[in-house]
Amino acid sequence: MDALSGAGPRRARCSLGAASPGARAAAAPWARFSAWLECVCVVTFDLELGQALEKSSICYLSFPDSHSGCLGDTQFSFRIRQCSGQRSPWHAEDRHYNSGAPMSLQREPAHYFGYVYFRQVKDSSVKRGYFQKSLVLVSRLPFVRLFQALLSLIAPEYFSKPAPCLEAVCSEIDEWPAPVPGQTLNLPVMGVVLQVHIPSRVDKPEYSPPKPCSHENLLPAPVILSSVHELDLFRCFQPVLTHVQTLWELMLLGEPLVVLAPSPAVSSELVLALISCLQPLKFCCDYRPYFTIHDSEFKEFTTRTQAPPNVVLGVTNPFFIKTLQHWPHILRVGEPKMAGEVGLSFAQGARGLGLGAPRVLSCGTEVQHRVCSVGDLPKQVKLKKPSRLKTLDTKPGLYTAYSAHLHRDKALLKRLLKGLQKKKPWDTQTALLRRHLLELTQSFIIPLEHYMASLMPLQKNITAWKTPPQIRPFRQDDFLRSLEHAGPQLTCILKGDWLGLYRRFFKSPHFDGWYRQRHKEMAQKLEALHLEAICEAQNIETWMKDKSEVEVVDLVLKLREKLVQAQGHQLPVKEATLQRAQLYIETVIGSLPKDLQAVLCPP
Repeated sequence: MDALSGAGPRRARCSLGAASPGARAAAAPWARFSAWLECVCVVTFDLELGQALEKSSICYLSFPDSHSGCLGDTQFSFRIRQCSGQRSPWHAEDRHYNSGAPMSLQREPAHYFGYVYFRQVKDSSVKRGYFQKSLVLVSRLPFVRLFQALLSLIAPEYFSKPAPCLEAVCSEIDEWPAPVPGQTLNLPVMGVVLQVHIPSRVDKPEYSPPKPCSHENLLPAPVILSSVHELDLFRCFQPVLTHVQTLWELMLLGEPLVVLAPSPAVSSELVLALISCLQPLKFCCDYRPYFTIHDSEFKEFTTRTQAPPNVVLGVTNPFFIKTLQHWPHILRVGEPKMAGEVGLSFAQGARGLGLGAPRVLSCGTEVQHRVCSVGDLPKQVKLKKPSRLKTLDTKPGLYTAYSAHLHRDKALLKRLLKGLQKKKPWDTQTALLRRHLLELTQSFIIPLEHYMASLMPLQKNITAWKTPPQIRPFRQDDFLRSLEHAGPQLTCILKGDWLGLYRRFFKSPHFDGWYRQRHKEMAQKLEALHLEAICEAQNIETWMKDKSEVEVVDLVLKLREKLVQAQGHQLPVKEATLQRAQLYIETVIGSLPKDLQAVLCPP
């Protein structure tokens, strides 16, 4: 494997670890490159030296396994755990980006994302008979759409003009502005300008194209990406549309799930689509869009000595059916059907759901071309008992003993079927599906948010010179009782066992992750309100008159701590409040003896 990151001191190491402070200083000219990518890797398979070269997980993950039979060009993605001894240091720019980015799109300190462009073509000059090479972009940003678009520009050119092409591309990326949430950026590369909007946590979650950039007279005209991360959900969920609600529940509860697909492209996109079902809720479990038997965590994930971990695994090797037979949920999807079978397959699935017997579609030229280019709608997989999962040639299906808590939304499936009949654009179908999943997640989360907000102390009880009151504890029984008059039935028409779903959710990693984040935000808000109360108090001199030096110094230290937190964007405080806090600190220190002033304000 060759690693080319552009950053001079890091280029020769072929490593994904953090550079030393000295190396970072030397690599300063490549700081903008590092804001987007960790490195660019080139992985070549050699028949004789293959095993010697491919010792790390990233190399194995950069190639489809032998069962996939991927000829031509293939794009897919993977996610790997960063070695504990090589953790990248957390920098101020990371905190600044994460403070404004949606939870699901924040930089991950412990994982890397790999975006792969793999080419396999016949080549008689190679001993194996095939040219096999992958170009891989490694990043801590989950911008799958952006990096796939970037690879589609770089890789074909690289395979014909290797080194000069990558050097030039790395230099161009090093000129890009840093990704700032809420901004629309123009990113020039190889004669093309990609225009992207970096999502912000204040953006509305509904689908919308990027806002026009101020540079309207760009030549050439920019290629506008509708999203840096959102996949075509309708295409990804084609074979499982009838079970999308059951899968949503499994994702919500953080259940272990294996996705066995015919190729890394299908595997990685389906896994990423599954975890995106919960937006805007952050997916707090581990997930691997593409996983192989050579991965360093293979033993950890396949052991039978303990319960399966809360992981969503995307695999292509049928060997995993036997190895992971003890996992509670296995989704196997087959090869895509031909375009002529699209209407029939979905119609059969709809008839099985009691949605009537719609006529079989005859795909027009335009629709047929679109269907063929992005993958056809296969026959819907069936729900099957895990006991039927025995052989390596197991048929496609969702093998699980899980019974969904909520009733299936037949109205949604009818609308999707009608969209196929009327030959609506797939973007429209995807928007419908994404809106359904978003509303379902919001209906589930809103009661939790309302109850959590009720645990916050009232602002009138937050006074300047007293320790702020504590956030009241989350009591599950109290919350469940509140659902009778403030439950999801107010915003969602779906019927079912909502109480049972919440009870199982309380045991999941997602409740723990959601609660910790909300409690942290509320605690920060409480600190901010307390700081504002102190700064708005008019009698600080009066307060200090009957206080000991210890109490006054304690106030200075607490104010400074709050000020540092606020300046680090960890407290939601206005700039005027920060200035007043600084003035208060100076006033209080000025009232102390000279020796204490020297301690608190050393020269």
